[in-house]
This record gives sequence, C-alpha cells and structure tokens, in this order.
Amino acid sequence: MASASDKSKILIIGSTGYIGKSVVSASALLGHPTFALVRDLAPADPAKAKLLESFKDSGVTLVKGDLYDHESLVNAIKAVDVVISTVGALQIADQTNIIAAIKEAGNVKRFFPSEFGNDVDRVHAVEPAKSIFAVKASIRRAIEAEGIPYTYVVGAYFAGYYLPTLGQLAPPTDKIIILGDGNTPAVFVDEADYGTYTIKAADDPRTLNKVLYLRPAANTITKNELVSLYEKITGKKLERIYVTEEQLLKQIQESPIPVNIILSINHSVFIKGDHTNFKIEPSFGVEATELYPEVKYTTVEELIRRYTST
Repeated sequence: MASASDKSKILIIGSTGYIGKSVVSASALLGHPTFALVRDLAPADPAKAKLLESFKDSGVTLVKGDLYDHESLVNAIKAVDVVISTVGALQIADQTNIIAAIKEAGNVKRFFPSEFGNDVDRVHAVEPAKSIFAVKASIRRAIEAEGIPYTYVVGAYFAGYYLPTLGQLAPPTDKIIILGDGNTPAVFVDEADYGTYTIKAADDPRTLNKVLYLRPAANTITKNELVSLYEKITGKKLERIYVTEEQLLKQIQESPIPVNIILSINHSVFIKGDHTNFKIEPSFGVEATELYPEVKYTTVEELIRRYTST
C-alpha cells in the first residue's frame, strides 16, 4: 500500500459544501495529505465551526483562501499536487479563477472541476438546465484550452437529494409522480461513495484526461423499479401518477426558480435518459466500479432502507 508520502497532496475548494464534505472525508480516510480551502478559519456559524473542527481532527490542513482572491488561490495551489473543486451551482462559472491560479502555479498534476451530475457534453437538456450544463461545459473547454490535466467525475444523482423523497417534496405516503413511462434507467450514488471514487481517481493514470462515470450496476434503476423497491421496503402501496413529456415541458415553463431547474434536470434524466443512453467509450471515459471493484458502494436498496428507517 502506498504511504502518505507517495500519495498526492490534495486541495479541496468548496470543502464545506454539500459534496465537498464527502470529498474531504474520503481524501483524509484514503491517506492523502489533505488541504481544505476555507474563507474563515473561525466561523461564527456553530455548524460550520464544528465541521472545520472535524476536518482538523481527521488530519486535514485548513488553508485560508478565497475563490475570489487570486494570490491566496495561487499560494494554496502551489502547496499541492491535485486540485478538486466542489463549488456550488452559483460559482461554477467562477472556476475560471481556479484555472488562472493553476496556470500561474504551474505545478498541478490534475484538476477536478465541480461536476458530479450529468455528463454535460452528452445531454439533451431543455432550459433552464441547458444553460446550467453549458456553463459547466465552458469550464471544461477552458481547462482543455489551457492544457491542464483533468478528470471529470459524473454520471449519477446525489442519493441524498433524491432517494429520501423519491424526487418529491416530501416522502411519498400514498401517491408518487413518475415522469414519462417510468422505464428509463437513472443512476443514484451515495455522497460518501462519490467522494471515495473521486479520490481514488486522483492518482490513477487511467483517469487522466478522461470522464469518470459512476454507474454502479445495483444503483442503475428505473423509476418504476425504484417505486416497487420502496413499496417492498416500507410496505406502502403507492398510486403511480404518470406525467407525459408534454405535461412536464409545460410545468417547466410555468414553474418558478428553482423548481423549473429541478424539473428540467429530471427531464434530462428520466425522459431523455441522459445518465445511461450512451456507451462509455475508452476514447473519452472510464467507469468507476470497473476501475475500483474493491470499493464496496452503498446500494440503492441499502440507501432506501437507511432513509426510511429514520
């Protein structure tokens, strides 16, 4: 097994965010010297202070810096080998600041921009998701234009966003909305597993300048299958209400932000099948569970049992 000195030093930008926490945790757990870029080392928010304390307890180095402070970014990046961005949706476009800092630092072996969703180069999205995906795609093009080595981690929903409610506002009790015919496979991955696969890829030559897809077999499932599994686990019988593509498109147009964004992403996944409607070709991509069979990922069934038992 590689010692810590053999493992890349990893900087996570957006470390206290939704997926950032899982990436930091995986990096520390897998023995990488781990650095978390933090705006405020002593935040007033008790939850954030507790999170930073837990980072330190697991051996993570907190680095004061900001996405909008070029000098602090360059200094933080110069101390590491790999940069992973997990910034939220509103800061995706501002990753050009990270690209500029990586370029100036000149030492980065790999950059992972904030992706963790649909493969934005292989989507059939309507607005407003279309524009959001286009921003992510423009960041990819900027990375490639600068010749920065990269890995894009994509391919699945965050399980914690979708599975507790099966994509509804609250956990279903008697009815469940199904988009389209419910037979289009989607992929769901636990946030901790997203973190593990991302870190596994950091030093792997097989993922260099590739898209890393997360398509665990047990977690590639249609909405109809998901509902049946939920019914089996909870003992509830749900009335299935099917929404046609035409009805969904009308809903997207009439809904306010952020509902229209969520609906349009769901259109891409459940109507167009954008998680699974293409073959992963070696020319552009690799699949995580094939590369790392030793990772015991959490299955959809285990996840639903977890969410319904609380």
